[in-house]
Formats: sequence, C-alpha cells, structure tokens
Amino acid sequence: MTFRCILFSKNGIQDEVMEQPVFFSDLNMDQVIDAITASKQEYNLKPFFYASIHDIETIRYRQEVMRDLEDKTVMTHIKAFAERMRTVRRYMAMVEKLDFDHHKKGWILEAVLIYYDAVTTLSLDLGSVDLKSRGLLAFREYVTHYVHSQEFQSFTAEAKQVKKELSEVKYCVIIQGGKFKVKRYEVEIDYSIDVEKTFEKFKQGTVKDYMLKLPDRTGMSHIEAKILEFVTRLYPDPFAALDRFCADHSRFMDEAIQSFDREIQFYIAYLDFIADLKRRGLPFCYPTVTPANRESYVYDGFDLALAHALRHSEKSIVLNDFFLKDQERIIVVTGPNQGGKTTFARMFGQLHYLSGLGCPVPGREARLFLFDQIFTHFEMEEDIRNLRGKFEDDLIRIHDIITSTTPNSILIVNEIFASTTLQDAVFLSKEIMARVMQLDALCVWVTFIDELSSMNGKTVSMVATVVPEDPTIRIFKIVRKPADGLAYALSLAQKHRLTNEEIKERIK
Repeated sequence: MTFRCILFSKNGIQDEVMEQPVFFSDLNMDQVIDAITASKQEYNLKPFFYASIHDIETIRYRQEVMRDLEDKTVMTHIKAFAERMRTVRRYMAMVEKLDFDHHKKGWILEAVLIYYDAVTTLSLDLGSVDLKSRGLLAFREYVTHYVHSQEFQSFTAEAKQVKKELSEVKYCVIIQGGKFKVKRYEVEIDYSIDVEKTFEKFKQGTVKDYMLKLPDRTGMSHIEAKILEFVTRLYPDPFAALDRFCADHSRFMDEAIQSFDREIQFYIAYLDFIADLKRRGLPFCYPTVTPANRESYVYDGFDLALAHALRHSEKSIVLNDFFLKDQERIIVVTGPNQGGKTTFARMFGQLHYLSGLGCPVPGREARLFLFDQIFTHFEMEEDIRNLRGKFEDDLIRIHDIITSTTPNSILIVNEIFASTTLQDAVFLSKEIMARVMQLDALCVWVTFIDELSSMNGKTVSMVATVVPEDPTIRIFKIVRKPADGLAYALSLAQKHRLTNEEIKERIK
C-alpha cells in the first residue's frame, strides 16, 4: 500500500522552490512566512510556502486537511506524534556525535522503540477521531496498514526482545587501588539499605541534602566505555543481538511517514500562526477559489503582516471589503497619503497568494481568482550600479512585468511614475492600463492620478477616507466611491506646522 502526499492530491510533492518569489518583499509576505516558520526551523517549511498552487483540486485537498486539523483533538494527536518523532531525530543526531560503538547502538535501539510508540499511538489516535479530509483519511488507512504489517510487527518484536535481554544484564564493578574489574552480578548483598536503616534513628527534623547532583550527559567517558567493553565480554549474546538488529535495520523509519511528519507541519505552522490573531477577534475564512470566473470579493479583509506586527499593540486592525463583478478587473485606489492605500494593495495580493496555497485567508467571507502569477511594481530606491534614473527604472520594470503578464495574472502597482511630470505620468499610466485591460488581468493600482479610476467599465474607484470633521485623522477605511481629488496635504502640513508660512517663520 502507498501514500502519496499530504500536501498534493495527485502526483505527490513537487520540486521544492528554494527562493522566495520576487513580489514577496513588496507584499510583506516575507515577514509573514518568516513568522509562520520561525518555530519550525528543523522542518525547512519555507519551500512549501514559496510554491503557489495552480491546481484547484490540490487547493481543496489542502483546505480539507486544514479543516480537520482545526479540531482540537485531531491537532493534539498530530502534535503528540510530531513530538515523539522529534525525539527520534534527536537521538539519531546524537548517535552521530558519540564515540563508542555499543553506546551508539544502544541509542539507536531507544530511537527505534520511540518510533514504534509514535507510529502505533498515532494509528490508534487517528482511528478514534472523525476525519473528513481525503488526505488524512488516506494517511490513516496507510499507517493502520503499516503498523499491522508482518514486517513492522516482526521488526518491533525483535527490538523489544533485544531491549529485554539487555535490561536483564547485571554486573558488578570492583574498584581497588586505582584499578577496577568487572564481573557478573552474583546476588551480592546490597549494603546500602542496611546503612540507611542504621543511620535513620539519628535523623532529627529536616536535614540538609548532601547528595551530589551529577550533570546529565549523553556521552561516555573512556572509563565507562571500558566498563561497557568488559560487560560485552561477560554477556556476548545480548550485545551480539544488538549488533545484528542495528545492522539489519539501519534505515528503520518508513519514508512516507517521515514525509508526512514534515509536510503536516505546513498546516500546523499556519494554523498556530493565525490562532493568536483569531483570539484577538480577527476573522479568517476558507475562500471559494475559482479558476475561470474573475468575479471576486472579500468581506472584512486585512493585511496579515500588519496584524501580526500589531498583535501586542492596543491599536485595532481596520477591516476592508472589495468586490469585482461583471467586466470589472482593475481597482484604482486614490486618496490622501498615509491613508491605508498601500496596505489595501498588499492585502489584495496576500489574500490571493494565501488562497493559492490552500490556506484560510484574512476575512469573514471570500471568493478569489486562481491566478498563475503575481507581479508587483512598488517604489524602489535608486541603484547607482545600474546607472539608471528612477523614471527610467520604473519604465524598464513595468515593461518587463507587462511583457510577462497573462490574462490569469494579478498585477499590483503602487504609485508608479511619481518622479516625473504629471502630464507624463498620466499619459504613461493610461497606456499601461490599456495594456492590462487588453489582457483582462486583475489589478490593483494605487495612484495620485484620479483620471485612471474612470477610464472605462473595467475600472473600479476606491478611495482612502478621513474623519470629515478633522481631515488630518486617517481611518484607513478604503471605500468604493468616485475619486474626489482630495489629498488633504494642506491639513496634514498644518497639523505638523509645515506650511510655507510656518516654515518661513521658524527659519527667521
């Protein structure tokens, strides 16, 4: 019997992507993935988060597993299994650092017995819960078949027998004149009990404990190794059995179970990450992901990176909605600076990317498009090494993006051509937007050019809002309405005493 993969529904795991996508830093997805994987370094999970999925069945497959793991009992069982497997790996890693042969083999035997406990307990635990996902149901069937197989049963029976025989080994160490010798235990009297009983009558009240606390060690000194060598000579049969067992089972862990142990951490890491935000009252949902229909919406969405950064703050997270219907494809976001426009654009990209991983997304309800690629054009510092000005760099970057964009791509543009004249910026922006419209791609375009918001039926205008009574206060709510051309720059300058008159007054 075989088990393919807990991450992919059809052909098993794909080639791992070792570098993060280019757009990650623009969307702050690098911060999100760093936070998700911070406590799981040993599993190397980042490649799983770097590879977006273009198969709707795999996305549904992952959503099913996520839902099963939201059951506390199921999650507890999987985490208990993972902890035992972590112990197995720790023992096997320790073996590589030990110096003496039978000492190494003793730890290998301990690792085998913990592995046996991990797998058999997991089989029983999964059999006691109601699973619905195809992935976990298939794995439960596999692990149940595995633990009842003749090979596994004989392997574990042999391990237990070797352990039993070794536990029955008893010996004495006789130390005399700076030398020692080792002999079989021959039912010698244990005088320590008589000594304690004799001195018990002198004990009055609470007494100070003079017992020497020895440090915990996993290694073995050369003296201890010599003692062990003598013991193996006295009892050759149990140690010969240990030798045979380790030689016959050098690779005792099942590959499918090892892969499951790592891959299931993709789900656990993400669910643990959002659990803290859920406790703060932030909503998450499983989006409906559509491969063809571009009509999409999100209610009460938010920027996941920002929410994580403010998780210990008293500041509240502002929730925003958006929707695209009929022929609408491009959301044009205008309004005052520092009003949440860039955060909204990042949220749009994050939502689509996370939905493409099969993860719950920030929001109360969502329907999102299954994209093939995400492209971003955010402001970058000039790089003196390429000998280009900022305007030229903007043109080259956006040209490369438009050349690579397909009808199934998502494009996020943030304040492009801010370094040139308004006339040039309007002309170039309209030309680029026309190309995006021809492609019929989804796009969020943050801009100071209001004309872009009403080019035709494919554009939707959304505006960052302020408190009407005090325009200097941003409420970070992005609403669907016509662009109003109000940047409130003067109000902001007055608030910080940066008007022309006030600056002149300070200079005087």
